[in-house]
Amino acid sequence: MPFPWVRIVGNRAIISGHGPTNPDGSLAQPLGKVGTEVTEEQAYVAARLTGLAILGSLKRELGSLSRIACWTRVFGMVNSAPGFFRQPAVINGFTDLVVSVFGPERGAHARSAVGLAELPFRIPVEIEGEVELGPSEAS
Repeated sequence: MPFPWVRIVGNRAIISGHGPTNPDGSLAQPLGKVGTEVTEEQAYVAARLTGLAILGSLKRELGSLSRIACWTRVFGMVNSAPGFFRQPAVINGFTDLVVSVFGPERGAHARSAVGLAELPFRIPVEIEGEVELGPSEAS
């Protein structure tokens, strides 16, 4: 792989863009543009699946999600059909997951939710972000 899924820099973990995946790592269906081929509800689920993929990458890199002091920033991209403008409602699938897992204090984050003309492999959602790390358990 030419880049890491998670890059640790000081007390931050910077998360590369992830898409929605199944538990085996394959791309989750449906694929395509939100507003035509993918419904808003399906895209919300895709954003939640993307969150689960991100949590998996963070756990592999950090060893434990308890190392995350707080979420700082999230950038949500939606593969949007012309005229689709409810990107924030789609990315709520991710935000709702993170807040439910980490609670409102640790899980709250600054966020953007934007529509793009295309995303890799026709995925409906791609999300990247950053978390602040607390001291490692070994310290």
